[in-house]
Amino acid sequence: METQKGLREITLGQILDETVKKYPDNEAIVYVDRDFRLTYRQFAHVVDEMAKGLMALGVKKGEKVAVWATNIPYWVTLQFATAKIGAILLTVNTNYKKAELSYLLEQSETENLFLIDGFQDTDYVNTIYELVPELKTQQRGSISSKTFPHLKRICFLGQEKHRGMYSIPEIRGLHTMVSDEEYQARQASLSPHDVVNMQYTSGTTGFPKGVMLSHYNIGNNGFWIGENQNFSEKDRLCLPVPLFHCFGCVLGVLASVTHGTSMVILEGFDPLLVMASVEQEGCTALYGVPTMFIALLEHPLFSKFNFSTLRTGIMAGSNCPVEIMRQVIEKMNMSEITICYGLTEGSPVMTYTRIHDELQKRVETVGQALPHIEVKIIDPETGETLPPNTQGEVCCRGYNVMKGYYNNPQATAEAVDKDQWLHSGDLGILDPDGFLSITGRHKDMIIRGGENIYPKEIEEFLYRMEGIQDIQVAAVPSEKYGEEVGAFIIRKQDADMEESDVKDFCRGNISRHKIPRYVSFVESYPMTASGKIQKYKLTEMSKTIWPDRR
Repeated sequence: METQKGLREITLGQILDETVKKYPDNEAIVYVDRDFRLTYRQFAHVVDEMAKGLMALGVKKGEKVAVWATNIPYWVTLQFATAKIGAILLTVNTNYKKAELSYLLEQSETENLFLIDGFQDTDYVNTIYELVPELKTQQRGSISSKTFPHLKRICFLGQEKHRGMYSIPEIRGLHTMVSDEEYQARQASLSPHDVVNMQYTSGTTGFPKGVMLSHYNIGNNGFWIGENQNFSEKDRLCLPVPLFHCFGCVLGVLASVTHGTSMVILEGFDPLLVMASVEQEGCTALYGVPTMFIALLEHPLFSKFNFSTLRTGIMAGSNCPVEIMRQVIEKMNMSEITICYGLTEGSPVMTYTRIHDELQKRVETVGQALPHIEVKIIDPETGETLPPNTQGEVCCRGYNVMKGYYNNPQATAEAVDKDQWLHSGDLGILDPDGFLSITGRHKDMIIRGGENIYPKEIEEFLYRMEGIQDIQVAAVPSEKYGEEVGAFIIRKQDADMEESDVKDFCRGNISRHKIPRYVSFVESYPMTASGKIQKYKLTEMSKTIWPDRR
């Protein structure tokens, strides 16, 4: 099943089958808060029952199965059950409200939706009844919705029965209606190049687009992510990041399943539960966005927990502050922590630090291209390839590039050029050894009176200041200069810091035009559910915070 060395023509179902054969009694999934444990053999059994149940319901190859849920145990089951029958897992952002879900169901032409009862202040069950009132009067499994003509089935991810929906026990119970022969025939009809996963990009600007990813895309990317952390069947990964995002379902689940690694999953991020899970389960790896690691390091009970089993993990999702990386290495024993960079359209990882890279490279760059992926820097205006140490747009090409955006050929053509290079929209610099540094998003750049200012540079400088827990730099509109530098700072507990202290710290150390003209102390940042900080919202906030700006 090899195409070129290290790349495999294999489906996600075949990947799981291989791992079950090799490590049947290894734990696959653990939830500490509910003492839920499944070995790989037990997990595969649940997956097969669910897959056959979906076939019995009438789910066909190529149909979308949307999952609107937090990291509950059945999420990962559905990831593989859909893959085994050729359906497409459509991951739904848990923060979505009614209008966003409506847009996604309509644009994606989804046939099936699985949901939990709700999350935070959103009642998912009521939301779907409002969008599809026919559920209360029509027969299950044959919905005819005026608003969503493609929608056929709604399923509830739990034991409870809801009008018009199938429950999990009912779906699993239907598996007896599908023979092993039918099930095997369906699996044999699949190609590794079929779309298996669709994710709607976070949409920090504009409407979200449905990124179509194949078994080949994410199966191979997951494998190399695991290889890069030296994963094996002896590793245990603590996974508190959302599964609906690539960070969870590719970097987490597929890196683990390709290596027989155990997954210690959290339904949502809770710093105390993360620390308890690591200690109780002897986790060797931990994933998180920078704000998660900051929450752990700053937690009042941090010193009470034992992190001695930790070795590796990934910090990604937004800029990783150098100082936070150093603290994670020193205080959490994560000597082999890694940083990767990519985007959903790239399955998602294109560059990655290696566990044996020198510390400076591991904390100050996002690493080198993964095997079988090319990375280059281009001039965003002319498209020409730029030499090393020159800033431009980051592009990549390889097995990881998406199949395209669903029903959006124009946006696909803008993102992937005729030579199959994926354009990231991010600015970066490649050094002569191929290490990539991300300098910012093209649209994050602050242009002050014609001077280009890159927020990351100022953020990294200010992280050195005593009392700063986290900082984000964003553009503040200015009549005089077009844009000014705004610093949005989360102070450490008990830190005594004023706006003037921040400016004094900068004076004489960074260029005058880079010193924040505006400083605001905030409690948190506006974020996408996957942990990306939305800088354009900070810019919007600035208009209210400083209405008299010039």
